Amino acid sequence: MDFSAMQIDNFNALLASRAAVPGGGGASALAASLGAALGSMVANLTYGKKKYVQYEEELSSILCELEELRLKCQSLMDEDAKAFEPLSRAYSMPKDDPNRAEEMERCLRLAAEPPMEILRLACRGILIHRRLEEIGSVLAISDVGTGVIMFWAAMYGAAMNVRVNTKMMAERDYAEKLNSEVDVLMSEHWKIADAVYEKVWERLK
Repeated sequence: MDFSAMQIDNFNALLASRAAVPGGGGASALAASLGAALGSMVANLTYGKKKYVQYEEELSSILCELEELRLKCQSLMDEDAKAFEPLSRAYSMPKDDPNRAEEMERCLRLAAEPPMEILRLACRGILIHRRLEEIGSVLAISDVGTGVIMFWAAMYGAAMNVRVNTKMMAERDYAEKLNSEVDVLMSEHWKIADAVYEKVWERLK
């Protein structure tokens, strides 16, 4: 199912239902794509203005990166769902099946990959918004604050969806490697997102 092409009311209705997918991973990917879209709007509203002419080359680069990020996050809405399907089947395997443990481990790794990528992209989006707070049009500064919080939400949601899979992995070295990356990214970027939001908030007083 192509979640990224759904009308928002259909996606939300499916998200609210008892269906296994979409879930937290898909919602996190959507939040990240919205953050990227808001950042692009800010860059577009800034680009070409005389007051910001010195930033045009940088803004052009930011626009390209955010568009790539937005599209990737949209695709991750579907990738997350596809990665969960084999795990759902693995859960249904008889517990005395000799292949169950190996299949569960394979599927848990597969299911952790999309939210891990969402997390990485969300962190990159936070860094871009830090720069947009500095060079973006003052007329769109509230959208910088909103965009960075979208990425903040995506980051936290994606991190949980990595952890829910690593918690069940038997291969603890691999699980802890992922957990360590999650912890490093979170510890570095939540502070940046918070600082950007606070700067925008202060500018609106």
